[in-house]
Amino acid sequence: MLKVTTPGTEPDAALLRAMFAARKAVFIDLLGWDLPVLAGQYEMDQFDDEHARYLILSDNGDHLASARLLPTTRQGILSGLFPMLCAGPVPCAPDTFEITRFCLDRSLNARERRDVRNSLVHALATFAIEAGISRYCAVAGLGWFRQIERFGWSCRALGAPIRTGGQELVGLEIGITADTPQLLEAAGIHCGHGDNRAKAKPGSLPAGHKEWH
Repeated sequence: MLKVTTPGTEPDAALLRAMFAARKAVFIDLLGWDLPVLAGQYEMDQFDDEHARYLILSDNGDHLASARLLPTTRQGILSGLFPMLCAGPVPCAPDTFEITRFCLDRSLNARERRDVRNSLVHALATFAIEAGISRYCAVAGLGWFRQIERFGWSCRALGAPIRTGGQELVGLEIGITADTPQLLEAAGIHCGHGDNRAKAKPGSLPAGHKEWH
């Protein structure tokens, strides 16, 4: 099930807590990012405010995957922290949103991770069409960017990769049109994920785990 929390809607508090806990498990406990922690359990930063939108894939209330969308008309991660990744102006428009905190739950095994990743990518495209979003931007590690640009949609780097914080980062832009979901499906990015999930061992995660910032 896809839950969408947008400004002005009543959030599912339990599911949001599960998402913030999953973000801590991935970005702080696993990847070691230096990020604020709330109550020792939740990863939340200054961009988790009333302007953020959240797409959350859940199964019986359990967090499977999620992404945060930030309006580019306000300062975000690309514009505020990594503007040097853009050879030209940083994307800024009412119909352009930044994908951040793309998070796959650590409880998933390799097959489940692939399925929910594909479902979330597909959901990002369909939500954009419904919400009038014509373009996404994001910050990604170089290896993850190489995967993103093979998903079948229109994706390009906004500038040359830059090494910072021990990794090569890329600013990227994704164009969304009415046929983007079909292009994703043609490349193997489908919207369904299995309900019967074989759990990996607690805390385990397949190699090659990469996320959007």
